[in-house]
Formats: sequence, structure tokens, C-alpha cells
Amino acid sequence: MLVGAPKEIKKAERRVGLTPSSVRELVAHGHEVLVETAAGAGIGASDEDYASAGARIAATAAEVWDQAEMIVKVKEPQAIERAQLSDDQVLFTYLHLAPDPDQTKDLVDGGATCIAYETVTDRKGGLPLLAPMSQVAGRMSIQAGAHCLEAPNGGAGLLLGGVPGVHSAKVVVIGGGVVGEHAIEMAVGLGAFVTVLDRDIAVLDRLARRFGTLLETVYSTASSLEELVLDADLVIGAVLVKGDRAPRLVTAEMVKAMRPGSVLVDVAIDQGGCFETSRPTTHEEPTYVVDGVVHYCVANMPGAVPRTSTYALNNATLPFTLALADKGAKQAMLDDVHLMGGLNVCRGRVTEEHVARELGYEYVEPAEALKAC
Repeated sequence: MLVGAPKEIKKAERRVGLTPSSVRELVAHGHEVLVETAAGAGIGASDEDYASAGARIAATAAEVWDQAEMIVKVKEPQAIERAQLSDDQVLFTYLHLAPDPDQTKDLVDGGATCIAYETVTDRKGGLPLLAPMSQVAGRMSIQAGAHCLEAPNGGAGLLLGGVPGVHSAKVVVIGGGVVGEHAIEMAVGLGAFVTVLDRDIAVLDRLARRFGTLLETVYSTASSLEELVLDADLVIGAVLVKGDRAPRLVTAEMVKAMRPGSVLVDVAIDQGGCFETSRPTTHEEPTYVVDGVVHYCVANMPGAVPRTSTYALNNATLPFTLALADKGAKQAMLDDVHLMGGLNVCRGRVTEEHVARELGYEYVEPAEALKAC
């Protein structure tokens, strides 16, 4: 198979779909790899590094999109990229379709086979291709929140961990999954007073056992959520529903009642955000203020640490990339129900139930759609 890795063009995105070591593995399996020139510049990988691994270097993105049988990316294809995607190609990347009707329509109309990292599953029901970036984003959320709490950035002028004799900042993490756990780890490490909200008792029990008295665990109800958010200095939105739009848990009225200079970091913004006042921002303009509350809603947070993020992501995606290339996309997914869980759009059919329901498409079972191809 000819596998292509174009340069990412989303604003301030420096990650890349394939590392040189991943290219080397694909070539060792007998595949060809076409990498756009300078695609790896953001991770410190030169064209020479890719060529040494066995890739051919394409002078333009159009060359990659025109020739590759499978496109491996990081972020969702932008409009100009979607226009170049043909119905005989496979796209393997993050998609986050539920809150993005324009992208979904283009992919449906284009007819390509589109596999989303964020809905590939594992035997335990986890999301192995989302987890690496969730780990990065969870850790970064506390760094970003601590920075936003500084007075020059619009915050209340608080040091997250305080100092002897002065209260630490109050951090509330909504959701105890991968993002939440890594946010808690960072916040606890910095000495903040940390509370996590979740509706899964088993999750709360696991976190309580790990962090002990350094973490307050609270079952999430409308009352407990509102009480804790209104008293927080920093709130991390770490809620995820696989394939679906994130629930809007923090209302505009709650934001209005928060203390001026408080900070909201919405890690769920890729899935539409879990704060009613959230809207996507970029690394170049990461924040805005609503009712005196600083909002950090960067839609590609791990893109700020592209080297760490790209290598962590490739560690997880490479086995699936190899399977898709070795067997062909159809057979690879029919052989692996967990990989098939990543199929979101197939030859004009929506094969992810949450996306279909949210955006009004007919839902087609992934296996049924594949067998019809």
C-alpha cells in the first residue's frame, strides 16, 4: 500500500501523522510511504530523516493526496484537504465529527473510508488512540490553567500551590477519566487543593485509592457540580462520551456566578466543549473572558508540545496503521472489531451511531457498510 503523510495545516499545529521510525516499520512491511516536504519540521524530523527511513518526499501536499491509498494524519482534514480526498482512499486520523456538521457532510459526500482515532476501542472498553493525547492534554490543562490564573493574563493573581501561610488555589476537575486523572496528578503535584467530580463510583474509588487524602472525590450531581464550580479558582472540563458531543455541564448562569479571575480550561472542546460559554480558540489566541472568567479552549492542546505528542501518538497508532496497510482497510477492520469501532464514515454512509444521531444521518452498522464495499 502507498501510505501518505501530508503536513498538518490546522492553525498552529506542528504534529505529524508519521514519525521516521513509523515510516521505517511500514517500509519493512513492504509498503511505500510518501511524506510531504517539511511535514516533520515541528517535531525536529527533517526530510533527510524520512528519506533515510525509506520514504519518498513529496514537493506538495497535492502530490500526497493525489497518490496515497491511505492518508495518515493527526488533526481532522481541513476544507481544502477534504476537497482532495477521493472515494477510493482511506483516511486515518482524529475526526471528532459530532460537533462538526461541515466536515461530516464533506466526508459523506466524498465517499472515502474515514477511520477516527478517537473511537477505536480496546478489549477493556478504553480508547487506546485517544489516551496518549488525553494524557498530554490533562497535564497541559493544569499548566495552562496556572498560567491563566496569573494577573497579567486576566486571572485572579493566584499561585496554584500557594506558599506557607497562604491558601492554595481550588481546582475542580470534572470527569475522572484519562484527562482528569492526569490533570489531578499535575494539580496535586503543584500543591493545589483538588476535587474531582464523576458519576462512576468505581472511578472515584480508584482515584481515591491512588491519591489518598490529597484528592477530594465527589459524586457528580447538579447540586454538587454547581456548588464546587462556583467556589473554584480553576475548573478543568474533562468529560468525554465516545463519538458524541460533550455534554454542556457548566451553564452560562454558573459562569456568571463564578468569582472574577477564575479560569475554565475546556479539554472537551474538540467534542463541542462541556461549558456553555466555550468556543474553540488557538494557541496563538488561547483565551477570552466571559463575565470576568478566563476561558482557555484550545482545540489542539497537545499541538503545543508536538515532539512529545507525535511520538506518543505513533506508539499507539502504529500497530493499527500496519494492520490497515498489510491487510487492506476492509479486511483489517473485519478482522478486528476494535479497529472497526473507529470507522465513522464509509462510502457515503455514517457508521458511528452518536454522529448519525447528533447530525441527522441514517446510521449504518460498520460491518454492514464494509461488507457492502
